[in-house]
Amino acid sequence: MTDTTPADADRFEIAAPHRDLLDQVLDRWSLAVLNELCDAPARFSTLRRAIPAVTQKSLTATLRRLERNGIVERVVLSTRPVAVEYRVTALGKTLRPPVDVILAWAQEHMPRIEDARRRFDEAMDATLGFGSGVVQTAPAGTSSRNG
Repeated sequence: MTDTTPADADRFEIAAPHRDLLDQVLDRWSLAVLNELCDAPARFSTLRRAIPAVTQKSLTATLRRLERNGIVERVVLSTRPVAVEYRVTALGKTLRPPVDVILAWAQEHMPRIEDARRRFDEAMDATLGFGSGVVQTAPAGTSSRNG
């Protein structure tokens, strides 16, 4: 028999469907798209300008994924020429408070996280023999680490 403490009763099970959803909703481009769309509906081209690092292919995939999950809706406007606008749904708007909390946490703790990363990287470099004075660089926007 297992002992269930009040703290255990408050914990949520993190099952595969939950992990899949969170991976899709909290990924790199989804957060940026939601940040833009929570302020106001936007056309695809407006989102591309607001998030210049995202490629057309990645933005399209992100919007489709968010739409599939009921977070964003695609609205065809009756204009000439026909235009498409993306909006956050009522369900999507409920993501704003928890995402803001996570982002505030990241902002507050980023110096400690960067310090931990630096210490880890230095320890790994020393373990792997990279501490020989040779500077290893990676192309911009990539990591010198796998994973």
